[in-house]
Amino acid sequence: MNIVEFCVSNAHHGTDEVLKKLEQLPDVEVIEYGCLGNCGECYLSPYALVNGESVVAESAEQLYDLVLEALRQQEEERSALDKLLGDL
Repeated sequence: MNIVEFCVSNAHHGTDEVLKKLEQLPDVEVIEYGCLGNCGECYLSPYALVNGESVVAESAEQLYDLVLEALRQQEEERSALDKLLGDL
């Protein structure tokens, strides 16, 4: 299960709509916190944590695309690592 975390204070960038769209995905758990401790980033740009990794965008629409890309890349990395460990 993938975890995407949002800061409620970042919603002024439109991330609340990104959150709603991601909640529809079957393999993604979306969590919204009062604060994620990235206040400078939160104030300046739409962002989310994807499995603990920060994803920052210029717009909420771009954030959605970047979150999906980060999820895809992380899955590829996990698969490659699993294959590598399986070959040992």
